[in-house]
Amino acid sequence: MRRQRGGATVNISSSAGKIGLPLNSAYVSSKFALEGLSESMAYELEQFGIRVVLIEPGFIRTNLINSSSSAKKALDPKSPYFSLMQKVENHFISRMENVSSSSPPEEVAKVILQAITSENPQLRYIVGTTIMQARMNMSDNEFRKMIMQSFSM
Repeated sequence: MRRQRGGATVNISSSAGKIGLPLNSAYVSSKFALEGLSESMAYELEQFGIRVVLIEPGFIRTNLINSSSSAKKALDPKSPYFSLMQKVENHFISRMENVSSSSPPEEVAKVILQAITSENPQLRYIVGTTIMQARMNMSDNEFRKMIMQSFSM
């Protein structure tokens, strides 16, 4: 890409790349890292005509819950995390199944195409329903209370 003086790198992040969520520490931290990596790369590669784009999906109707793996110990009914694990899983399942609070995967594909064909792409593209707007408009305490209520903690 440097030799041809152009190109694009597209990284698929998540709205979880900016918001901590209970029992998703590994996933969230990997998305936070991808956000920082992509932003840093954007500065470094701009001089070579290489664009870096971050796609930040919110709730997208996928098979994420069924294809993700949870810590086996948290799935044990004797685990201190078992009750919370059930609440978190149920919350995500209900959000994924609710058509009005989730988006189809095709929406993500359309945004990726838009980003890579744009003459002047943005660094970040938010796709679908996210809680980012709530996060930006709330104090840390208010947002924490909302998360705690959402997961019945």
